[in-house]
Amino acid sequence: MKDKLPVRRKTLRGAGGADGWEFDAREAMRYLSAADSRMAELIEAAGPFKMQLRTMHNPFETLARNIIYQQLHGNAAAAIHDRVRALFKGQRLRPQDVLAAPEDELRGAGLSRAKTASLKDLAAKTLDGTVPTLARLKRMEDEEIIERLTAVRGIGRWTAEMLLMSRLGRPDVLPVGDYAVRKGYALVYGLAESPTQKELTILAEPWRPFRTVASWYMWRALELPPDSLPRGEAKRLN
Repeated sequence: MKDKLPVRRKTLRGAGGADGWEFDAREAMRYLSAADSRMAELIEAAGPFKMQLRTMHNPFETLARNIIYQQLHGNAAAAIHDRVRALFKGQRLRPQDVLAAPEDELRGAGLSRAKTASLKDLAAKTLDGTVPTLARLKRMEDEEIIERLTAVRGIGRWTAEMLLMSRLGRPDVLPVGDYAVRKGYALVYGLAESPTQKELTILAEPWRPFRTVASWYMWRALELPPDSLPRGEAKRLN
């Protein structure tokens, strides 16, 4: 499936800055403020867009780390990640090494049976090309990347969307499955309940082609004092 706005997104790539984003954050803030008065108030209250883009040397290592860290607190996950790396003498994880590693060794490092199976599947799908190389990812459209990555056991759409946002710097990602984004929307727009995923998809249309930036501001809304949030009549869902 192709990105709904391929022409616009490719245009945005040329507007990126030295920070690695595929767009100009100031342009995004101006666009969102002009398109949505509530967003304009939120941007003023929360300040400039400051989401940090994280380095990705290769997709396999990044996704392997995501699998290991799933449903664990930071320190526990980091310890398991270190033990898994220690199996390979602390070097970078390589798919061929993980695929060849005995399951009991991976389990002995603290991985569950499900995570061991997920790592093995990630390794196999990296080697057969289902998981693209970093160079290939940079040329692919968002939905194609999501389709490829979610073919791996244990990797859902949200994980793929976070990679698009925080690793590849894509401008127009809307993680409707993220509870905090939906909750932030309810706070900003005065809703009694968070919108459903389907509702948020429709409600967020005015944010295109900068839904990544808008989503970041929904996260920030949860951190702001209640009296600093936008005021006004509640937005209607219907």
